[in-house]
Amino acid sequence: MDLFVKIFQESLPSLLSGLRITVIMAILSLFFASIVGLIMCIFSISRFRVLKAISTTYIYVIRGIPLMILGLFLYFGVGAALQIRFDPMVAAIIALTINAGAYMAEIFRAGIQAIDFGQMEAARSLGLNYFKAMKRVILPQAVKIMIPSIMNQFITTIKDTSILSVVSVRELTLSGQIIIANNYRPFEVYAIVAIMYFIFITILTIISRKVERKLSYDHRSE
Repeated sequence: MDLFVKIFQESLPSLLSGLRITVIMAILSLFFASIVGLIMCIFSISRFRVLKAISTTYIYVIRGIPLMILGLFLYFGVGAALQIRFDPMVAAIIALTINAGAYMAEIFRAGIQAIDFGQMEAARSLGLNYFKAMKRVILPQAVKIMIPSIMNQFITTIKDTSILSVVSVRELTLSGQIIIANNYRPFEVYAIVAIMYFIFITILTIISRKVERKLSYDHRSE
């Protein structure tokens, strides 16, 4: 037990730094994924077949490619093809954005389609064009439906960052691997890393459930 406590104390600063990188990556990638997802969602519900085809292809292809392969392809494959050296964190954020964007598109689509179509017709009858009706009438209502799923996607993205340690991003998992390379104590260090992930994700899950209950209560009150 004393050994575990000693390793924990020695490893904590480096692991906290890795956790900070993990959170930054997840927040940035989810922000950009929301933009990509919203665009793909609009494409998917568009009346134009070309836009629908683009959205369908993007979602189908990205959801069929493992995140690790996507990260390796961007960092090593694209980098080699373009003869540039990606910053590992930039490559990781791009990979996470592309991956999460496909899921965010489905979250947005489900949220928008959950709103009665009559509301869009009513907004259009009042003189609003499609995009203004979407912005002012549909999306504000859909956001309430989407928030729990978006928070779940954030939790998933937090866990997905560990996969991208393969492109040398010094997030929480790679920080643990570096410590292990120095002290040769994989059991203790990986246990600490697992506990840190568990605690952080548990806190996010509790917050997500509270938000979901609050939104569900507000919806019933309406």
